[in-house]
Amino acid sequence: MKKLPRIKRYQKKYNFSYSFGTYPTLELLRYRKESVLNIFFKEKGLETEGGKEVLEFCKKEGIHYEVNDKLIDRISFKENTYVIGVFEKYVSELEDDKNHVVLVNPVDMGNMGTIIRTMVGFGFKNLGIIEPSVDIFDPKVVRSTMGAFFKINFKHYSNIHDYMSEFSTYNYYPFMLDGKSNILEVEFNEPFSIIQGNEGEGLGEEYANIGKSVYIPHSKDIDSLNLSVATSIGLWEYARKK
Repeated sequence: MKKLPRIKRYQKKYNFSYSFGTYPTLELLRYRKESVLNIFFKEKGLETEGGKEVLEFCKKEGIHYEVNDKLIDRISFKENTYVIGVFEKYVSELEDDKNHVVLVNPVDMGNMGTIIRTMVGFGFKNLGIIEPSVDIFDPKVVRSTMGAFFKINFKHYSNIHDYMSEFSTYNYYPFMLDGKSNILEVEFNEPFSIIQGNEGEGLGEEYANIGKSVYIPHSKDIDSLNLSVATSIGLWEYARKK
């Protein structure tokens, strides 16, 4: 049996994290069972259909669980949290025959979570992250993905050149406000990488010389689209054309 960590409010330095909520925890059990350390329930959680499903899974697979209302109240950030999963952080590799999304210096946890969920919705399971970045294991990121977090591969890189060195045969599509190609006219040649900058600065000028830069046309009433929205449009446009 794995050694159970002392449960406290999450900090990035820990080698474990949490899945807050019944559905994210079910997805943790289904897709990353080997990483699970413990499952906590509130008494009320055992009465819900989802809670019963989590409990049945734990019993069937021999996963440690316990009921502890006070602990959940102490570490959760939402009152309606009835189930929490505790799991070891893990590393993964990106598949070299699948399309990727690459985020350069993402700083917003909500956007990161939304992008991961959208990726899975459009069949993308590989995420490259260029440092520095938000902590992908933060429970707020995990929860905002609604469990999609446990279905993807992700890998951190010090810079874009390290990523490109590993996937040198890929076609790169950096999304930029002043990109050269209208997304409506772009044919995504596989395997490819959709590259997005961060929420505040986007991509630097040097990305204009990487692959085929893309812009999303929009009215002049706004200066730019939200990062998660722009990424969603890119994924949708590829799916539509395919």
